[in-house]
Amino acid sequence: MKMSRVTSDLDLNRIQMKNVTEVTVFILMGFTDDFEVQVLLFLLFLAIYLFTLIGNLGIVVLVIGDSRLHNPMYYFLSVLSFLDACYSSVVTPKMLVNFLNENTVISYLGCVAQMFLAITFGTTECFLLAIMAYDRYVAIYNPLLYSVSMSPRVYVPLIIASYVGGILHASIHTVATFSLSFCASNEIRHVFCDIPPLLAISCSDTHTNQLLLFYFVGSVEIVTILIVLISYGFILLAILRMHSAEGRRKVFSTCGSHLTGVSIYHGTILFMYVRPSSSYALDHDMIVSTFYTIVIPALNPVIYSLRNKDVKEAMKRVFGKNGWINKVSFYSIQVNRQNYCLKVGQRQMDQQNLTVVKEFILMGITDHPELQALLFGLFLVIYVSSAVGNLGLIILTTMDSRLQTPMYFFLRHLAFIDLGYSTAVGPKMLVNFVTNQNSIPFNWCAAQLAFFILFIISELFILSAMAYDRYVAICNPLLYTVVMSPRLCWVLVVVSYLYSAFLSLITTIKIFISSFCGYNVISHFYCDSLPLLTLLCSSTREIELIILIFSAFNLVSSLLVVLVSYILILLAIFRMNSAEGRRKAFSTCGSHLTVVVVLYSTLTFMYVQPKSSHSFDTDKMASVFYTLIIPMLNPMIYSLRNKEVKGALRRIWKNLSKLPR
Repeated sequence: MKMSRVTSDLDLNRIQMKNVTEVTVFILMGFTDDFEVQVLLFLLFLAIYLFTLIGNLGIVVLVIGDSRLHNPMYYFLSVLSFLDACYSSVVTPKMLVNFLNENTVISYLGCVAQMFLAITFGTTECFLLAIMAYDRYVAIYNPLLYSVSMSPRVYVPLIIASYVGGILHASIHTVATFSLSFCASNEIRHVFCDIPPLLAISCSDTHTNQLLLFYFVGSVEIVTILIVLISYGFILLAILRMHSAEGRRKVFSTCGSHLTGVSIYHGTILFMYVRPSSSYALDHDMIVSTFYTIVIPALNPVIYSLRNKDVKEAMKRVFGKNGWINKVSFYSIQVNRQNYCLKVGQRQMDQQNLTVVKEFILMGITDHPELQALLFGLFLVIYVSSAVGNLGLIILTTMDSRLQTPMYFFLRHLAFIDLGYSTAVGPKMLVNFVTNQNSIPFNWCAAQLAFFILFIISELFILSAMAYDRYVAICNPLLYTVVMSPRLCWVLVVVSYLYSAFLSLITTIKIFISSFCGYNVISHFYCDSLPLLTLLCSSTREIELIILIFSAFNLVSSLLVVLVSYILILLAIFRMNSAEGRRKAFSTCGSHLTVVVVLYSTLTFMYVQPKSSHSFDTDKMASVFYTLIIPMLNPMIYSLRNKEVKGALRRIWKNLSKLPR
């Protein structure tokens, strides 16, 4: 009865759309109408949203409550955290309700308010990230004048100006969008009221709105990115003048987290809005907008402050001063920490007396028990989602005869690789969150490193093979099945695996035949090459050169294949006379481009940089992103709105339901 009543309500809303010209409600179509997927997405986004609120509001409380964090850098960080909490809250609660509710209606005024607030917080964050870059420039380039240059008379107006700019920008787009007539449909193909899907259902001329979107968003992006680039240009000049390697390392550590946040946020914004209208693919844009409205606000507390010593010390002081932790529990935690430290100390003494290291100790992401429980829950949801999503893709593309094409062949291997390297890291990290035994045997550490390198290098070349596959499909569609024959597909995949295995063995053997003389504590949550090098007492110059040269070669060669393929694709798209054809081409390539940009950015940040610039705390955050979060996102990015995959899922589900019970 409830289902039929809700269906009739939706039908009534559609009938009203046909009979009248004034829209009173909109229907948010969301990601999918498959109930099983909706339940999974509800649990995933609920965990992300709770983590976002706790992380960001926790930072706000810490900065307000601790006098030692009363400086411009942490004021900006607290404002950014407040913005992220608000930004996510504008979108996520309604989306979570819609996952479990058949009636996904949102009122006209509710849609107006949601769009206005989302644009306000999103634009304000752009301006604030630029101000934070300027703040870092002043702190590094003119440290003696920092307190004068960034006085309250300066940073308070800057924060206010950011909000004013966000409100003005939101007002322009909201007024321009809702002054249009919506008489064709009221079904918004999105999870929230965003500009592109609303323009798509308007029966008015949207050319002016598209120009406003392109020029205003483009102007905001250009101005803010220019401020960031100029600030970091001066910072780079200051770094080049430094004679101390330790000083350079500290500067890179200070700026690395901000640069990571800026790159991810601005990259997704530019991809979403600063494009010609013919390239819009609403299904794909939904994934990208979800990333910057829900996922990025959850990542920012981790990127900016999880390993920040000032924030950690403030957390200890606030917890102790306000008595938020039960004394008995706190005492037991302290006893466990002391026992763990004694074990660590004993292991280190044993290793100093012996020349052979038998095990390593993984320090993990954090040693705060109150954070470990939260992180365990978050990463458990992420890992399970990654495993289910990628295994599902492998099973679907193997069992369904309609998915036996080169594109799905490569997608199947990409899913296998994502499952492989997230499994090489995820389970051990989860175990370490809930136990005090963070040790890993010598041979297991070597195996973890070998498998991780094997899968991560394979992913680079599978992505480049997928770019070549898209080039052939778009530029030579009539010869597609001839050029991308099964033989060529297998050759590309096997060569990727063999080359990756070769590099994995070289790197792993070179590291583990070297001498570890005493200290066996790895400042990471898994056995990665860079933190292991710091434990060697023999010369690491040869191994560092191998890692740097091969990492650069792998990134440059695979990226070159991607760039050449997409340049040729772009030329083919410009020759198309059909706007629908251009839209389909952009839609086909958009998901692949998103994954390439995110993965290559984090890997370049991690490995292709001088040794003096490495900060393991910052690298740890980047590692979390590409070892756990990207493998979870890939199934959604590539196939959540893919009609062929959804059709295959329905066919398999129908066949399973017919089996005798």
